[in-house]
Amino acid sequence: MKISIGNDHAGTGYKQMIQEKLESLGHTVTNYGTNAEDSVDYPDFVHPVAEDVENKKADMGIIICGSGNGANMTANKHQGVRSALCWNTEIAKLAREHNDANILSIPARFVSEEQATDMMETFINTEFEGGRHQRRVDKIPSKKYC
Repeated sequence: MKISIGNDHAGTGYKQMIQEKLESLGHTVTNYGTNAEDSVDYPDFVHPVAEDVENKKADMGIIICGSGNGANMTANKHQGVRSALCWNTEIAKLAREHNDANILSIPARFVSEEQATDMMETFINTEFEGGRHQRRVDKIPSKKYC
């Protein structure tokens, strides 16, 4: 699977750990995140991830910032992106099963490294259920509101 990953300064350590884990599982990872802990602006690192997912250059994306909120809001500005801010594996699983989320947003300051890794594994290994959920996902994009 092709996965794009991006982060701000709060997510550097988590990104490195998650990238190593993904690559050890045989996934191809494109890293757009900063590799330093100096303050940066998260949109500079999130937009490229969302563009990869939007343009189907990546199957999924993972974005990481302090609260996960700013990164999530940024990613969801892109057509076809359904980024989910998750703080445990149950939310990550439901985001995939019910919402066909294609980007996982991790709040680095509010989850442990173990939780982040568990959420990532759950997210990439969970399939969308379709069915009644597909009808709802189809209603997300709206020319009226976009």
